[in-house]
Amino acid sequence: MDQKAAPARRGLASKLKTLLAGAVCAAAVALPSGAWAESLGQALADAYRNSGLLEQNRLVLKAADEDAAQALAALRPVLAWSTSARHQYGDFSGSANSASIGLNLTHTLYDFGVGKLSVEAAKETVLVTRQQLLSIEQQILLRAVSSYMEVRRALQTVQLRRANVRLLSQELQAAQDRFDVGEVTRTDVSQAEAALAAARAGLTSAEGSLIQAQLEYEAAVGRKPGDLAPPARLGKVPASVTEAVNIALQNHPAMDVARRQVTLAELTLAQADAVVKPSLDLTAGYQLNRDLDGDFTAKGGSIGLSMSGPIYSGGAVASGRRQAVIRRDAQLANLRVVSSDVQLSVGNAFSAVQIARSASAASAEQVRAAEVAFDGVREEASLGSRTTLDVLTQEQALLDARVSYLSAQVDEVLARYSLLSTMGLLTAENLGLAVEIYDPAAYYNMVKNAPAAISAQGRKLDSALRAIGKE
Repeated sequence: MDQKAAPARRGLASKLKTLLAGAVCAAAVALPSGAWAESLGQALADAYRNSGLLEQNRLVLKAADEDAAQALAALRPVLAWSTSARHQYGDFSGSANSASIGLNLTHTLYDFGVGKLSVEAAKETVLVTRQQLLSIEQQILLRAVSSYMEVRRALQTVQLRRANVRLLSQELQAAQDRFDVGEVTRTDVSQAEAALAAARAGLTSAEGSLIQAQLEYEAAVGRKPGDLAPPARLGKVPASVTEAVNIALQNHPAMDVARRQVTLAELTLAQADAVVKPSLDLTAGYQLNRDLDGDFTAKGGSIGLSMSGPIYSGGAVASGRRQAVIRRDAQLANLRVVSSDVQLSVGNAFSAVQIARSASAASAEQVRAAEVAFDGVREEASLGSRTTLDVLTQEQALLDARVSYLSAQVDEVLARYSLLSTMGLLTAENLGLAVEIYDPAAYYNMVKNAPAAISAQGRKLDSALRAIGKE
């Protein structure tokens, strides 16, 4: 080859290395600390604030709170009014028109604990629903982390591939120039053209992936992404998988849900046992009857006690108890299954963190080796001992190595946050997000005593409902 072309080739290769390295730095190094750089914490806070799924499940929790209030109300007396009017026709003596009005009171004095068991079961259901809400919160935040990092991965890949297209365009132009002076053959030009076409196809695919990642981000966070900075905190990883598993068994919402479902099943079994016991009820009433013609008026009241209980129900009571035992045992089995699943998830997530760390380190070494190899091939090509295809091949290998390194960094962040999720620690409170943390007990504390709408507490509750537009 013409030695006069060697400086030009070296200059082109130097530009290639500089542009590719610049793209990697733009992707891997933290963005400036200006207000335009959006942090992962801000994205997570917005996802927490904007999630319609969280709002839906908060309302589900409030409905469960009302179930507890209704269970308590069932233990209280019930006062009801009634009125009627009657017109008689036919061979009746006296007036045929009459009306009556009355008040009736009913109250269960003693039911051997059936009502209290219903209250306890409703409270336990509230606690189960709270933990289910916490699980939803973890899902929302993990999705936000994933969408944030996938946008960064896609954007960095686009940056690298755009740099690659620019450089291959220069490489093609240089090959064409060398072909024009007879330094290389048409084959070298065609190889450069093929490499450029492949690079453009890769860029198009990367740009499509970026659009998809941005749409997922908007769905997960509730707004379009801005300039996303690298995460400042990666999340602390326990020293061992055993430590991680112990944390998960104590903190993961699924474990608490499974444990409380066992308690709920035991309360249901106790209710099934109490069904055969009698109940003592108080009834009282007062009624006023009046002849509409004004000829006759009667009034009077009554009070009484009644006790009742089942004798024979066709086997329904015994079947209900057997069913309650079976469901209790099923929940115990479910607790073991959930415990096993949580341990497996933690083990997988912990190993994924270790794998991602190793992959990141290996990818960094791969980039270093690919850069050395590219420099060597470039120099050898300038001396005529390497072909254009060799340079293009090594150039692609360097690009692939840098893309793999960027992806490995993203995968490590995702693995760390996934581990936090499997341990039950991926919550707005544990992450210290700059948001007003939703208090799941606030609404329950307002309704737990089953306030009437006409009471001061009831009016306060009505105002709260109107404030959130859910009256």
